[in-house]
Amino acid sequence: MPEAAIDSYLICATPRTGSSLLCGLLDSSGVAGHPESYFRQPSEQEYAARWGIVSSSDGAFSYADYLRAAMAEGTTGNGVFAARIMWGTLDELVARLRPLYPGMAGASDLELLNRAFGRTRFVYLRRGDVVAQAVSLLRAEQTDVWHDTAGENREPVAAPRFDFDRIEELAAEIESDNRAWQSWFGSAGIQPHLVRYEELEIAPVEVTMGVLGFLGLELAPGRRLVVRHRRLADQISAQWIHRYVSQQENRSDRA
Repeated sequence: MPEAAIDSYLICATPRTGSSLLCGLLDSSGVAGHPESYFRQPSEQEYAARWGIVSSSDGAFSYADYLRAAMAEGTTGNGVFAARIMWGTLDELVARLRPLYPGMAGASDLELLNRAFGRTRFVYLRRGDVVAQAVSLLRAEQTDVWHDTAGENREPVAAPRFDFDRIEELAAEIESDNRAWQSWFGSAGIQPHLVRYEELEIAPVEVTMGVLGFLGLELAPGRRLVVRHRRLADQISAQWIHRYVSQQENRSDRA
C-alpha cells in the first residue's frame, strides 16, 4: 500500500449532518482510517475499557495511553488516522492534549493537533436545512435511535413528541456551532473540504470519492465504497418541519 500524503484527518460536524453515513463510507474504503467519535468524553470510558487501558479501581486512565490506543484503533494500514468531532468536542480535545506536550504551552490549536496527529486535514459537514436538522436531533434525543445500520434493529426507548420550543432551541445551538466552526477555521487559516448533507444524502458514493480526492487517497483496484446507514427521516419528520415553520410564521405575524 503506497504511503499517504497525510497522516490524519478530522471530520468536523454538528449532530444530524450525516456524519455516521460518511464515516461508514470512508471506513469501507480501506485507506481512510476508521473514523469514530474517539474523543467524545462520555464515550471515552467505554473505549478505554475496550482497549484495556483502565488502570485503577476508579476507572482512571492515562490520556497519553488513551491517545495511543485511539490512534491505533483509528488508523488503516497505510498509516492514515481519522476521527469525528463535534464543535463541543474540539475544546475538550485540545485541553486534554496540551498537558501531553509541555513544550508547546503557547501553541495554537492547529499546531497542537498537528503535533498529536501529524499532517492533519479537515472535512466539514454542514446541513443547509437547520430546521430539518433540529427536528432530526430532537427525535434522536427522544427515541435514542441515532442511526439505522444494516443488520441492526434498535427499538426506540420512547415515542417521539413534537416540541416547538426544543426545536427552536436546537436550531439556535446548531447555528451557533456552525458559526463557531467557521470562525475557528478562519482564525486557524484552515480551508476545510465542505460536505453538504443534502448532497451526501443524494449521492453518497460520489461525495465520499470527493473527500478521498481531497485527502489524496485512492481506492485499491476492485475496492468499492459501501453504504452502511439508512435515512431515518420519514413522514413524521416532514410533518414536524411543516408544523414548526407554520407556528414560527404565526408567532412572527403576531409580534
